[in-house]
Amino acid sequence: MQVKEIKDQLKSLIKEASAIDPSLARRLDEINRWVKDVKPGSLTAKKFVMHFLQQIIRDSKVWLDITQSSEEERQLYYRQMTATERYWYSDLFPKWLNETDPKFFLWKQKLMAGEFNQTDADVLKSIATDIIRREGNFWQCYVADLSMATDLIVSNKQEKPLCIQITSLSDEFSQEKFDNWENTLQRWGIDRGLFLTYNPKVTDLVNQIVNIALYNSEHLITAAYLKLSLYYRPAQRLPIKEQPR
Repeated sequence: MQVKEIKDQLKSLIKEASAIDPSLARRLDEINRWVKDVKPGSLTAKKFVMHFLQQIIRDSKVWLDITQSSEEERQLYYRQMTATERYWYSDLFPKWLNETDPKFFLWKQKLMAGEFNQTDADVLKSIATDIIRREGNFWQCYVADLSMATDLIVSNKQEKPLCIQITSLSDEFSQEKFDNWENTLQRWGIDRGLFLTYNPKVTDLVNQIVNIALYNSEHLITAAYLKLSLYYRPAQRLPIKEQPR
């Protein structure tokens, strides 16, 4: 999607949402004011901003379709979604539209300044790929990540979505991040979460993370914010000492 198309769609969606969902219109207007004066070449070069804009346009279109549907049509719409997609559109996205987001202004600035980097991007991509291979499903987007401290929303066969954050911070340095994560989830009414620290050198890392994620998506109780660690180092083979003759 090119910059002109993105800006045109934002304006069109603001107009449509004004008559249907004023909360969505306000969010989109805020985003439009953020990007409208950025030159096309400069905006195109900011790939994370462009990705976010495309996500918000997609979400807005889906949300407007849902909002304008009858109750029966809405339930059919939701049944056709994956569990994580349904959780996003029926719960978290409307919350984000209707409630104050204290982090939004800050992370918009970081995106535009090029200060955002996805240090765990490769790991998350591998995790998502393996989840799909195992017939689970996931949801990933900038709002969930940057506003709701959720790298992935994961669901297994029982279709119970679980919000997950992973970090390569070691246990000794991760407590403050865990506390902030837990507070953020509670603030958004997310009633289950998994916070997982990992060592990138751990053997079979992605398989272990996916095992933990899928298991807890089905078994973690409500109002639980679980912290787990995969931060042990892989076993190292020690040199064999020669026995004295």
